[in-house]
Amino acid sequence: MESYEPERLSSAQLAAMRRSLTSGRGALTRRSLLRASGMGALALGGMATLGACGIPPAGRADAGAPSDDRSAEEKEVTFSNWTEYMDVSEDEKGRPTLEAFTRRTGIRVKYTEDINDNVEFFGKIKPQLAAGQNTGRDLICVTDWLAARIIRLGWAQKLDPSNLPHAFANVSAQFRTPDWDPGRAYSYPWTGIPTVIAYNVKATGGRKVDSVTQLLDDPKLKGRVSFLSEMRDTIGMTLLDQGKDPGKFTDTDFDGAIGRLQKAVDKKQIRRFTGNDYTADLSKGDIAACVGWAGDIIQLQADNPDIRFAIPAAGYITSSDNLLVPAQARHKTNAEKLIDYYYEPPVAAQLAAYINYVCPVDGVRDELAKIDESMASNTLILPDKEMAAKSRSFRSLSTKEETAYEEKFAKLIGA
Repeated sequence: MESYEPERLSSAQLAAMRRSLTSGRGALTRRSLLRASGMGALALGGMATLGACGIPPAGRADAGAPSDDRSAEEKEVTFSNWTEYMDVSEDEKGRPTLEAFTRRTGIRVKYTEDINDNVEFFGKIKPQLAAGQNTGRDLICVTDWLAARIIRLGWAQKLDPSNLPHAFANVSAQFRTPDWDPGRAYSYPWTGIPTVIAYNVKATGGRKVDSVTQLLDDPKLKGRVSFLSEMRDTIGMTLLDQGKDPGKFTDTDFDGAIGRLQKAVDKKQIRRFTGNDYTADLSKGDIAACVGWAGDIIQLQADNPDIRFAIPAAGYITSSDNLLVPAQARHKTNAEKLIDYYYEPPVAAQLAAYINYVCPVDGVRDELAKIDESMASNTLILPDKEMAAKSRSFRSLSTKEETAYEEKFAKLIGA
């Protein structure tokens, strides 16, 4: 277990977090990515908190020890999640799957949408976790890199497999063994978030765009290409195009990807690096092709039949948002029962039909088809075997690596 030491972030890391908050995944709601730009400015206080030194210099030795589980006598569970990441009834007054869980189990769910950004949320719960105190939450949903950090620090409770029969049996193979939690001992994925190639077929003159090489070298696309300002997505896709594994790359591999992108910047092949604001330019055709997020593409296609996506033969990057039980949570067993409930295919299908992200649950296709046949056949929601086999994850980074890599990436994109 890694001991906690307050870390001061480099200027490049802070800049990367600001990008995520204002225009990247941190700025997105979880249902309609295209409405994310209307959220307004988010407070940046979480970044300051992450680098501050105003809490104990090391986590308590027993911070990650099992809590006094009161699930049997207290039939409740407190669940913190992202905004618009849960199904809602047509009158927008209820949450059907959560209400069905309560009717079945008698466990009342206190559901809060208090996660707007990973860094900001970590700033909220870090002081209690570091001090070995209850955060007031039994279940949280955070992106893979933060889930890895929380587990590494010993601030997540190990899950009891006996309470998770559906989750253990049904988690999709592509999500089963992340390097930061092999075998899913501490976490289970809520959704997957693919990074793909998107293009406007009208702007490309009817041509398909299906590789990073094409984005970087095709003279017919010059000045009409964009990549993401999120380092893991852009570098990960470039590493794959160069035949490197984003889950095992070296410093030399990383520098090679930076150099490849720098050449395209120098010759003005790449128009710009963007957060989710590339969507308007892609829809209009000002950007002909780009690296983008699958959730964006689903929303864009609903309004513009010219928007297409491609999965490169070299593979694509998938990140995930994940469920964890924090150290000292009061209702661990109840939280595990809630996790397992969302791995029952009928329940998973109902959730996937609402949030439109990759469903990490095997056996859900027939259930989703009963709700919406078009969703059941959409590989951005339910990847087929061929697509799932091409999915790759960006490996976990040490603090030293993240600092060095973000500094190099910031220089590349001019941040």
